[in-house]
Amino acid sequence: MTFRARHLLGIDHLAPQEITTLLDLAETYVELNQRTVKHADALAGMTQINLFFENSTRTQSSFELAGKRLGADVMNMSVAHSSVKKGETLIDTALTLNAMHPDLLIVRHPNSGAVNLLAEKVNCAVINAGDGRHEHPTQALLDALTIRRAKGRIQRLTVAICGDIAHSRVARSNLILLGKMENRLRLIGPRTLMPAGVADLGCEVYEDMREGLKGADVVMMLRLQKERMDGGFIPSEREYFHRWGLDAEKLALAKPDAIVMHPGPMNRGVEIDGTIADDINRSVIQDQVEMGVAVRMAAMDLLARNLRTERGRVLAGPGLWDG
Repeated sequence: MTFRARHLLGIDHLAPQEITTLLDLAETYVELNQRTVKHADALAGMTQINLFFENSTRTQSSFELAGKRLGADVMNMSVAHSSVKKGETLIDTALTLNAMHPDLLIVRHPNSGAVNLLAEKVNCAVINAGDGRHEHPTQALLDALTIRRAKGRIQRLTVAICGDIAHSRVARSNLILLGKMENRLRLIGPRTLMPAGVADLGCEVYEDMREGLKGADVVMMLRLQKERMDGGFIPSEREYFHRWGLDAEKLALAKPDAIVMHPGPMNRGVEIDGTIADDINRSVIQDQVEMGVAVRMAAMDLLARNLRTERGRVLAGPGLWDG
């Protein structure tokens, strides 16, 4: 199996074969998670710390469940009651955690690049669970697995990503991953919610949602990230839904077998019509949640293998290892 990474901080540094390796392993964990007995021992004896500086329901619970199903000792660190609230710096937090000798550290942080900085200060494997507007790699990987299971492939598809592109780390990670896998990418949304330099991303850009959805295989809706907005990015929620919210009339312009995705949490009636979100023939939103646990199990499994190999080299010493 080809997967060389020490950390999973983003998609950018993963080769297409490494992405495929992770998705293939995740498929085995999808099967495991559907059994009555859902436990494996890939992380037996290892300690996993979930360190979330931003509130999370889906991602944190998914990582917790993934770690426990793999046999890890899992600790959720409550930042709201930690020394961070008393003024401790991120580096001091990293050094404190490192002294506890964890094996896997799962981090979500509101500032872009913070997880990369933390990874430089610890001896364990680090997974980025979302940092600012930068990346959310496991979300892109679970989206890729969901698409591959629904479409039978993850290449040569037309994928429309719609909504708040500018503030979305999910969009960024998906653009990188889907681009690596040779897909046709379209960004759809108001100009106020497009990132600077969007013309350089190698995507087709549409302000008219109806034009952008024509012939799409995958329609990926994004949440309006109001907590990251400090001005009038949209005229009103009602107008936003009229122009950029997904309803049956707009979806009819995509391919008849197009699937609908959303990373959650959804704002029904703003980004997506509730009927579309609940349509079991088109929506794969609940599948995304299921794939999230399997993908995070696969990511932690692969990183743990690399960590054990690295520690084995250190223990053996250069002379013994090079033999």
